[in-house]
Amino acid sequence: MKRALLGLAIATLVVACATTTSPTGRTQYVGAVSQEQLNQLGAQAFAEAKAKEKLSTDARQNTYVRCVVDAITRQLPAGWQTQWEVAVFQDDSPNAFALPGGKIGVNTGIFTVAKNQDQLAAVIAHEIGHVVSRHHDERITKQQGTSTLLGIGSAILGSAYGSGAGNAAGQIGGAAAQTFYLLPNSRTQETEADVVGQQLAAKAGFDPRQAVNLWQNMIAAGGSRPPQWLSTHPDPQSRINELGARAGSLMPTFEQARASGHTPKCGS
Repeated sequence: MKRALLGLAIATLVVACATTTSPTGRTQYVGAVSQEQLNQLGAQAFAEAKAKEKLSTDARQNTYVRCVVDAITRQLPAGWQTQWEVAVFQDDSPNAFALPGGKIGVNTGIFTVAKNQDQLAAVIAHEIGHVVSRHHDERITKQQGTSTLLGIGSAILGSAYGSGAGNAAGQIGGAAAQTFYLLPNSRTQETEADVVGQQLAAKAGFDPRQAVNLWQNMIAAGGSRPPQWLSTHPDPQSRINELGARAGSLMPTFEQARASGHTPKCGS
């Protein structure tokens, strides 16, 4: 009976999700929420960030970021070529993000590591890569599925061995899922966003080699970081090696973009 319940739960999760292919050809499981719901969640999160955080009033910074975003988003597939909303936050941490529904946030701290337009494009294109690769949808789907299965497993153990065993199993299972299932998936997504973002930047006429310089600057700005197997991001040096190797193969794309008139002049 317990095996049947677990099998039914797994079958329900599979039916609830859809199998699709990411821009790099990777199989994904998505569909826990609709694209409309994702867009609403993105808009809500963006509105909250703008209400909570201080916005930059520096016209030059805002124009600069807007220029880079526009150059990149013009290279997106038709379904993604919406008018992306941009906000520059007065925050010293070198960070940026993109959300479903066409929302992009950039901290002023990113300018300390992104020294020119090509390096800023590497950051922004990477974040847009997460959106167009449906990583938010994928994460929600996997997290919901994991939570459901852990809850069922705890209930089954609890019915057999008592509530203490069920609670302990839920806690241990949650930690194991976070370490061995959800976090590795995040690293996969980060690598995929690197691939998609570097391609987008090159198509927009930004030098793909500058992604390497960006990450060298990030390392120099440095600080401690967790071990790779407990991180949601790839090892920085491994990342630099991969970006460098990929940049060589993207030079014809970059040169063709420049020859076709894609020559961004955003500044810095």
